[in-house]
Amino acid sequence: MTTDTLLELNRWLHIGSGMLGFFVAPVALATRKGGPAHRRWGRVFFWAMLTAGVTALVAATLKGLTFLLLTGIFSLYLSLLGYRALYQKRLGRGQQPAVYDWLGSGAALLVFVGTIVYAVITRNVVAGVFGLGGTRLAVAELQKLARPATVDARRWFFDHMRGFILSYVAAVSAFSATSFTFLPVAVRFLWPTVVGVPLMIYWVRRYRQQFAQSQHPADEAPVRMQSELA
Repeated sequence: MTTDTLLELNRWLHIGSGMLGFFVAPVALATRKGGPAHRRWGRVFFWAMLTAGVTALVAATLKGLTFLLLTGIFSLYLSLLGYRALYQKRLGRGQQPAVYDWLGSGAALLVFVGTIVYAVITRNVVAGVFGLGGTRLAVAELQKLARPATVDARRWFFDHMRGFILSYVAAVSAFSATSFTFLPVAVRFLWPTVVGVPLMIYWVRRYRQQFAQSQHPADEAPVRMQSELA
């Protein structure tokens, strides 16, 4: 198989998985949290984003596209944060972080700091925004892993929500960047962040208010997941 053929197959796999995640995410968000439909479509979204992220890394590596490589890692990390949160529900009750949680967030922090350096050198505003956002997320995750005994019992729920919502924002950004060519480059990349982050903050605050009236997230949003991997 030639490199051109591999790139073409990789391109279509990337487009297909990205579009699948683009349309599936609203279904998962709209369904009852923890219900069968939410879990089913959430898994589809996770694997779609994982595939889109990996294919982006393949394309970036073969074509030597540094910015695409960095944004692909950013999207992958967000998906993994949302996924791993489901297996960290007992961090405040004796559970210890897994080694791969440390390795993943540590490696991500190095990449995001590198993204900031890249943004400064190239004067790339979009890369700077992604780099700063990713650095903040990775630092917060490492702080959580360093003090598991102090983690609030509800934090996994919000980490899960943040990870997947921000991963969807990244997917919309990628779609916008390649489709809305009539817009300036920075606007194409960043308008989903400007719209999506405030909505995420609203939903987080809404659930915090609901949880304040109950003892566990399951009282408001039942989540039945597999036993922890860690």
